[in-house]
Amino acid sequence: MTAVTSFMQAPLLDDAGDSLAVILGLPYDCGSDPLRIGARSGPDSIRQQSHLISPFDGASNINPITDLKVRDLGNSPVTLNDIEQTYHQIETAMTQAIKHNAVPITLGGDGAVALPQMRALSKKYPDLVALHFDAHTDAYPLDEYSNATPFSHAVHEQLICPHKSFHIGRRGSHFVPGVVDYCRELGYNLIDSDALFERGFDAVMREVKMTIADRPVYLCFDMDFFDPSAAPGVCSPTFGGATSREGLALLRLCSGLNIVGADVNTISPAHDSLGMSAQLAATVVYEIMLMLAKNRKANSENL
Repeated sequence: MTAVTSFMQAPLLDDAGDSLAVILGLPYDCGSDPLRIGARSGPDSIRQQSHLISPFDGASNINPITDLKVRDLGNSPVTLNDIEQTYHQIETAMTQAIKHNAVPITLGGDGAVALPQMRALSKKYPDLVALHFDAHTDAYPLDEYSNATPFSHAVHEQLICPHKSFHIGRRGSHFVPGVVDYCRELGYNLIDSDALFERGFDAVMREVKMTIADRPVYLCFDMDFFDPSAAPGVCSPTFGGATSREGLALLRLCSGLNIVGADVNTISPAHDSLGMSAQLAATVVYEIMLMLAKNRKANSENL
């Protein structure tokens, strides 16, 4: 596995060792978008911008890099012209990352990389559910393997329980009909962007936590959940999304969930002026690490 540099200068090593959380790059995109191709370069852009983030949280003084013994495992091998081979390579890299119970935090890559992650996680965590923040469901009524279908195949392959899983933030138009209905037919709890803002973050996340309870969670955060004014450098920018403050606040409300894997994806550096979207993605990763560290501290204090 290779990487240009490590995330927040965490040790760059090939093995998770005794880490409680690891970084893994997934430098793959399908190349199917008619205008924006480049998420394959996202992982190292996120790593580069992560160096703008200081390690100590101002409120808690927690340094998640040291508290979680974070290691950066570099990038998974991929085969850009063969999605099924790439899926095998990513699943293998994920299996290595989680073999000692570390929580993998992956850097995409486009939405297609979600499926091999769920394949690996579901083998270790049979009760797996998904919490997916995205302007798109990535559960389209198509048979293909692509960035439009990972959550469709996840249900067909019985990798997750859809009735306990959520898609949050869908908005905008689609290139095929029936996307919303099909997502619900698969069994997912779908909360559109309008419903999210109308109901309020606290109410929505209360429903999420009551439904998921203590089940193992794959947290998938697509950066186009944010409005393009906050994250312009993504594969499929869709207006009407969250501000950076709103998106990070919602992410923090995931605290207490049993997160066993997390994914931050769809940064396209070629479309990312001054790296601002990649910096926001790195901030999302930092917030996830901080949440894991706080959860671990709270659990140890309750023993």
